[in-house]
Amino acid sequence: MRDLRSKERELHPRPNFARAQWQSLDGQWQFAFDDEDQGLKAGWHRPGHALDLRIQVPFVYQSQRSGIHTSEYHPILWYKRAFTLPEGMRGKRVLLRFGAVDHACRVFLNGQQVGSHVGGYAPFALDISPWLLAGENEVCLRVVDTRDTAQPRGKQYWEDGLMGCWYTPCSGIWQPVYLEALGEVGIKAVYITPDIDNWTARVEVNLDRDPAEDLYLDYELRFEGRLVRSVSSQVPFRRYEISLDMRDHSRVDSLRLWSPQHPNLYDLAVRVRRGDQVLDEVFTYFGLRKVDYAKGHVLLNNAPIYQRLILDQGYWPDTLLTPPDGEALKRDVELTLAFGFNGARKHQKIEDPRYYYWCDRLGLLCWGELPSAYEFCSDQMLSLTGAMADFIRRDYNHPSIIAWVPLNESWGVREIYANPQQQFFSQMLFKLCKALDPTRLVSGNDGWEQTWTDIVALHDYTHKGEHLARHFEDREEVEATFASWRMSFAEGFERGEDDAFMITEYGGIAMTIKGAQGQVENMETWGYHDKVDSEEAFFDRYVQLTDAIRALPYCRGYCYTQLTDVMQEINGLLLPDRTPKVDPARFRQHNINPDGYN
Repeated sequence: MRDLRSKERELHPRPNFARAQWQSLDGQWQFAFDDEDQGLKAGWHRPGHALDLRIQVPFVYQSQRSGIHTSEYHPILWYKRAFTLPEGMRGKRVLLRFGAVDHACRVFLNGQQVGSHVGGYAPFALDISPWLLAGENEVCLRVVDTRDTAQPRGKQYWEDGLMGCWYTPCSGIWQPVYLEALGEVGIKAVYITPDIDNWTARVEVNLDRDPAEDLYLDYELRFEGRLVRSVSSQVPFRRYEISLDMRDHSRVDSLRLWSPQHPNLYDLAVRVRRGDQVLDEVFTYFGLRKVDYAKGHVLLNNAPIYQRLILDQGYWPDTLLTPPDGEALKRDVELTLAFGFNGARKHQKIEDPRYYYWCDRLGLLCWGELPSAYEFCSDQMLSLTGAMADFIRRDYNHPSIIAWVPLNESWGVREIYANPQQQFFSQMLFKLCKALDPTRLVSGNDGWEQTWTDIVALHDYTHKGEHLARHFEDREEVEATFASWRMSFAEGFERGEDDAFMITEYGGIAMTIKGAQGQVENMETWGYHDKVDSEEAFFDRYVQLTDAIRALPYCRGYCYTQLTDVMQEINGLLLPDRTPKVDPARFRQHNINPDGYN
């Protein structure tokens, strides 16, 4: 069984679920707006019907890199492009994969509808084999993305212009599109659950079809290129589990655990075969690590960890939510580490999978946060539930992700303090996360008005350290009442005995440094409190606030707002183009925790 080398993996749109044989469909596509919804009736999906515009996929039409670059509202979009299968894919089953399409779409191949999908942040794949032609093929998408506030939006504003800390929406294809080839039975998913206390890793493989009697699964486990285990098993069921013994008897400390200091990764290749015939082969990886909480501490690998997180919204000036390329994602992780943070709270966005890959590789903790919807109703509850499940399924194997955040600051559940239905919904999302993934922590409603949670995660944007110290002087008092301006817990709820405590948003210091002022034309810039116009003024405020948090004996970490400026919001440590506004080395010196915690 071959090994997928790191360079090959880095180029793949989804490095933790990669096949060796794939072909990108990114690049120039035909494109059209369909404001009057005439496309279906007029047969725009049929071969030979040309669309009048051109767009660079995977960049949304609102972005500069798309080649269209307009913020006008267009609810219905059409995409088209031709492709020819490479020689190595012919005669095989072919999957058409989309990293993410916001929000709902229908997919046509050679004029025939081959599938549909709803959900703007989740990947999906369609088996297009029955509709493929021997020569040139034409794929077509009809996408609907309205201003509906019941769908997960995150920071995408639902009206014209910009508002507060909400930004230009992103419609249509915004993550890579590609083809993959496989045989008659393929691997749909691989879920790996480490158990460091018992030296094992449980591997669950989901096939996309029922197996025949003579079907086998082969597993090859490698560490730093060295073969650790090779196991084969007949497959009796579509979903099949085995447990791998992870001990290496050649070493005293035989488990190579994953942590920010030592981001050790095991590579796993899984192959489906019948006799000597390989039907499918998928390359993934995982880290051996354990996340827990006890006696008010967050534990990583059974040891307390103090988290120094940065709020990261993942926007770029020319490409919006879509990264310019894979290197841009790596660069953001490197910059986060350079500032002395050991983690990031990816805010209101399910990020491109390559970001979490670099967090895994370079050793950055990550909180995975669900983009909010803003209208409490049945549609909202169903859409958020599905999006949360999709998020967990896609990113289950990333060791860097240690916490899920299903709700933020009561967005979409504004009456949660005393409204039982909204409280039930929060509890349901908490339990959904725990049911699908019992290996991670959950911050139930990050910011305030918590129901069920593993971490009491509160936000406070005061601009003076003495105020922050006073707000959090007494843990029992702040949890029974409030820290800033909303109650810490919803009515009828209180923290659990072992719950950890963190201040998961603070700072947000607006800086008019290095050209930050006026980055959005005709838009007043925005940030918390009065703006600072020098590095010295920034550090004076930042050090006071951060030292006040670190002086709290019960607080187990913090999350500073934020990594970059985003459009009108100028409270980033970096300009939108990633130019530092303050010296990263000086910031790191203040940021690294002196108390001995990791």
